[in-house]
Amino acid sequence: MRVLVTGGAGFIGSNFVELALTDEFPEISSVVVLDKLTYAGKISNLSSVKGNPNFKFIRGDICDVELVNKIVERVDVVINFAAESHVDRSIESSAEFIRTNILGTQTLLDAVKNHKIKKYLQVSTDEVYGSIPTGSWSEDSPLLPNSPYSSSKAGADLLVRSYHVTHNLHTIITRCSNNYGPRQYLEKLIPHFVHQLSSGNRVPLYGDGSNIRDWLHVEDHCLGIYIALVKGEPGEIYNIGGGVELSNLELTKSILQIMKLPYDRIQFVRDRLGHDFRYSMNWSKIEKLGYRPQKQFSQELQNTVFWFSRSYAPSGGLSID
Repeated sequence: MRVLVTGGAGFIGSNFVELALTDEFPEISSVVVLDKLTYAGKISNLSSVKGNPNFKFIRGDICDVELVNKIVERVDVVINFAAESHVDRSIESSAEFIRTNILGTQTLLDAVKNHKIKKYLQVSTDEVYGSIPTGSWSEDSPLLPNSPYSSSKAGADLLVRSYHVTHNLHTIITRCSNNYGPRQYLEKLIPHFVHQLSSGNRVPLYGDGSNIRDWLHVEDHCLGIYIALVKGEPGEIYNIGGGVELSNLELTKSILQIMKLPYDRIQFVRDRLGHDFRYSMNWSKIEKLGYRPQKQFSQELQNTVFWFSRSYAPSGGLSID
């Protein structure tokens, strides 16, 4: 299948493209990436596939109706990774989140409808569910987003659902937990903390650090997306989790241990506005399709910290056995 990957120069999208073009995802024959190359998208993220005859890169905006239609008419499948995704940025200014995450999704869906494309997959987030003190969300749980970012993603999910019901499009929504791995943008927790520590600074931890997240390696996330794409049912939603729930304080201490630094490098700061306390998803639905996380968290966290320390530290990074 010929696949359009929007946001393919970003962290998660570029990992998916790389895997798709190295025979990890055999049903994908070619990939076109559409990316605006804003602050979080880098063409260097796609360096490993440069020159691949089955790869094409187009710089552009998913809100550009004319451009999107020209590209979509030449593919079989659209996977939408393109999104503004940083909660803090959305609290400061939400307009671009609404434009990209909702209007961009609507532009893509209209193109898919107009050109009768086989499948559309929307990459979403567990944050649309809000916060859950105990237990885990299923795909049928209500959407109760608590930030402008998660609200924009929830709005996009509802648009996708409506195009399936109204226009009978073959749509699929995947909702992932917190991703980690190489090439993630600096504003996210792990790369930001490694950068601060490598620069000799303390790390700012919101509140008392007790907020809990489930951690998912980016390649496991990409595997889940591919499984949902080829095996998922039209109109369905699939949660994709990593199965590693940690408080932010526990994660920060693990980073400090890997970097052989003391816990006093933690600086507790005023909590984020509307900060969700805990995310946890039940992902048994996609498990029935054959999905299981392949990555071992402690080893991959170490690898990730090493990758970022090597990228940011003047000395060339950590030496990890």
